[in-house]
Amino acid sequence: MVTKQFSDSADEADLRRADSLAREIFSDVANKWALLIIEALGDRTLRFSELRTEVEGISHKMLTQNLRMLERNGLAERTAHPTVPPRVEYTLTGPGRGLLATVDAMCEWTHRHIADIDEARRRFGG
Repeated sequence: MVTKQFSDSADEADLRRADSLAREIFSDVANKWALLIIEALGDRTLRFSELRTEVEGISHKMLTQNLRMLERNGLAERTAHPTVPPRVEYTLTGPGRGLLATVDAMCEWTHRHIADIDEARRRFGG
């Protein structure tokens, strides 16, 4: 994927435009694994193995891909310590912590409405 450079135009920040940088960023972070990783990190610093334990069901490959994407977008920071064996830690950056507030609100919304959604799914038949 080639990342476009932000030109500071309104078009680049318009989520409705298919070719906007905003849509590219939105697409990157609006997936279940990215949201769960952001929630798991919260205000903490975690090692890769700790993140994999926290985000139940994520594969090694998906965790790696999503951490790289978060790092590329400036939402997470990777720190490699020169030890044997190597120790690598991840933490959210300022923008990542800003996104955490939105993720927390989504989690709260889910908890508040889970019974309603479950009932609607039963009525729908699946």
